[in-house]
Amino acid sequence: MPTDDLATVRSYHARSKHQLQRYAAGPETLDWDAQPSPWRRYDGAPLSALPLPELDGAPAWPALFSPGAVPSKPLDLRGLGQLLGLGLGLAAWKQQGPDRWAVRCNPSSGNLHPTEAWLLLRGMAPDPQSGGVLPDGLYHYAPRDHALERRASVTPGPAGLWLALTSIHWREAWKYGERAFRYCQLDAGHAAASLDYAAATLGWHWQPLPEAGERLAQRLGLDRDADRAHPRGLAEPEEPEGLFALVTTPGGMAMPAPQPLDDFVGRANRLDPHPMYRWPVIDAVANASRGSATAPPPWAPPASRLELLPERADPPSAAALMRQRRSAQRFDRTARMPLAAFARLCAALMPAVGVPPWTVAPGRPRVHPVLFAHRVDGLEPGAYVLPREHGAAARLVEALSPELLWKPVPLLASTGLPLQLLAPNPALAGTLRTLCCHQALGSDAMLAVALLAEFDAALASDGPHGYRQLLQECGLLGQVLYLEAEAAGLRGTGIGCFFDDGLHQLLGMADGDTRWQSLYHFTVGAPVVDDRISTEPPYAHRETP
Repeated sequence: MPTDDLATVRSYHARSKHQLQRYAAGPETLDWDAQPSPWRRYDGAPLSALPLPELDGAPAWPALFSPGAVPSKPLDLRGLGQLLGLGLGLAAWKQQGPDRWAVRCNPSSGNLHPTEAWLLLRGMAPDPQSGGVLPDGLYHYAPRDHALERRASVTPGPAGLWLALTSIHWREAWKYGERAFRYCQLDAGHAAASLDYAAATLGWHWQPLPEAGERLAQRLGLDRDADRAHPRGLAEPEEPEGLFALVTTPGGMAMPAPQPLDDFVGRANRLDPHPMYRWPVIDAVANASRGSATAPPPWAPPASRLELLPERADPPSAAALMRQRRSAQRFDRTARMPLAAFARLCAALMPAVGVPPWTVAPGRPRVHPVLFAHRVDGLEPGAYVLPREHGAAARLVEALSPELLWKPVPLLASTGLPLQLLAPNPALAGTLRTLCCHQALGSDAMLAVALLAEFDAALASDGPHGYRQLLQECGLLGQVLYLEAEAAGLRGTGIGCFFDDGLHQLLGMADGDTRWQSLYHFTVGAPVVDDRISTEPPYAHRETP
């Protein structure tokens, strides 16, 4: 592996840390009227509307975690509409005064949405009601219209569906500067997990394919500069992140993705005609970490630990729960989390075979949560750790402070969860607020989570591309936390602004020790809803005759 690429990744990670003394480099001012468009479109590409997803009825949320409980549906227009609508579609429109904005089923840092989705489609089944079918081709998903733009035809072959995710770095860099590359990777992980949950509502799942970098860019036509050309310069580029094959039958196997033919149509729109800043370090780390994804080594996760816990009464519809997901803006600082809800949340973070979102996970877990239980019934306030893989606890013991307790939690002994108390902290609120860049979302939450990644080991094993995989694994875990919080009647929010090394010092990590690095924070609590903000349906213009 190129040592200079590894050095670039390590240098970027270090310089993009927020410190108690300073924040990572970002823009000095923001003009919200000049925010980049959240809608990438390909002008001139034929557009096909998809059926809107059905939110009522089966399957219920718990059924997604019992392999075989959800019957496989045919891959037709209705199924494709539900897959993309619940995975990446709009969840609602929000309005306060003159400001109106969309929220989506997949979350994004700052609601900026750098993630784009592409489909390679062959041999779709006719829709049983309309008889409609999409021709084989390469498509770009347009979430605002819940429609597909057909950009090219594809080579003939067996029927199937393949999906690729890309990132438009400028959408995040416009607001967050150099730290934006991190956020784009987190968002890609959120999107992959969201799509896997959506697939599970249809009895399907995604399987990652070992393709990334330039090969994936060529497959999607992203290297065609002529398709981005405008009189005042090129439209913002899309960075390839990953390729997935849809498996629609139990025990089915993924097939190689088709190649597009040279009949591309459509030109990408410019999202920001007058960018004020440039962040060359983002291009540098993207180039260094691009590489090629490799197939993960064989690893068999255990059965779901959710089966060890009692089912909730009157479980919600999975589709409705995914559509209602939101990021909390404020928390009730007095509310408490029931121990049962905490146990289910911890169990949901453990990898499991054959259930979402673990079918899109990048192999053996390398990210392990440190949970700061602030107001959880039955638990004393303090720091706990949940090693997600056998052997991770021993590696953590070597790196963290020798004064930590590593004490099992008797109240959760029957669940089999490997949760350990590290240290009590009765003044946890102030600590969490400081670590989360002085945000009240840290101090007012019932629970805060810091995701610690096996940084050195990932780079040694997977090379520079391992940096992307770690961040995407963090985003995947964040999506678990979002949906499990909603299922418990609570709400979560991802915290991208935190003091990296401040958390390391709190855990007793030595200065300069990069064996473990904190890559993402998350908080869960009882939301305080702002009644000044009105909510409108996501596709009212589609539902009106």
